[in-house]
Amino acid sequence: MKPKDIASYIFLAIAWGLSFLVTLHVVRGFGWVGAVAFRALIASATLFAIARLSGRTLSFRIGWSRFAVLGLSTVTLQLIGLSYAIPRIGTAMSAICVASIPLFSMVISQLWGLERITLRGLTGLLLGFFGMIVLVGFPAQEITQSFILGCIAAIIACIASAYGSNYASRNFKGIGSWEMTIGSFLLGGILCLPLLIVVPVPGIPAPADFLYLFTAACLMSALTYLIYFRLVASIGPTKAVSVEFVVTVIAVLVGALYLHEPLSVLQLIGAAVIITGCSLVLSARPGVPPQTAAE
Repeated sequence: MKPKDIASYIFLAIAWGLSFLVTLHVVRGFGWVGAVAFRALIASATLFAIARLSGRTLSFRIGWSRFAVLGLSTVTLQLIGLSYAIPRIGTAMSAICVASIPLFSMVISQLWGLERITLRGLTGLLLGFFGMIVLVGFPAQEITQSFILGCIAAIIACIASAYGSNYASRNFKGIGSWEMTIGSFLLGGILCLPLLIVVPVPGIPAPADFLYLFTAACLMSALTYLIYFRLVASIGPTKAVSVEFVVTVIAVLVGALYLHEPLSVLQLIGAAVIITGCSLVLSARPGVPPQTAAE
């Protein structure tokens, strides 16, 4: 990779690795629904403003219904799932779950006939799902209802992200990454708004909460995806998506060292198995469509 690509790769790993910690603060200030709705709308508005100020022409000619499906899967379901899961299972475990997205993506691509599985990919798939069982089944903390619900939410988030990735690959050919990201964040944020009636903002957010919110929206969603899509074009999607593994390592270290989150030895083994499985899956695929939702 060129020095510029290496710098982009490192920046994405650090920004997305720390995003789990930032999300935890945003959820505390705005609730797990408000955190997603406001973050998505701010990110969409930020990218739209940058596009207009830079003179970039945007085209949403394929219709908003497809953007709604993309936003529902990669923003609403994915980010709400993670926002709900992180306070319940921890940033480290949530990040390990996110590393499994390529596994679910391969299953969906097989069902849709977008890719043909290889022996290497099948091996990685089986290893990854075995690692997920170990990760969820042998936690360091007590298995409570809240923990189980958090695990379910994290897995739903990963499946939704994988679905959205394949949906974009099949239905957004010829559509630019700017339009995909702006449209998915906008529609995903709008779809979240009615849920605020059921899960309202818990109170008046503090100034620091707004700082975390804008950091998550502008830096860890809008800016990172501009850099990510440029990196995909420069080094290819398979190498670019491998940044998820470094993200997982950073998030696990933050959770263990800064937040003092417990992880059992078996969970660490499960994490290693998941990453190994995903590595096999990615190396066996001709290309992985870029994830179109924020980390």
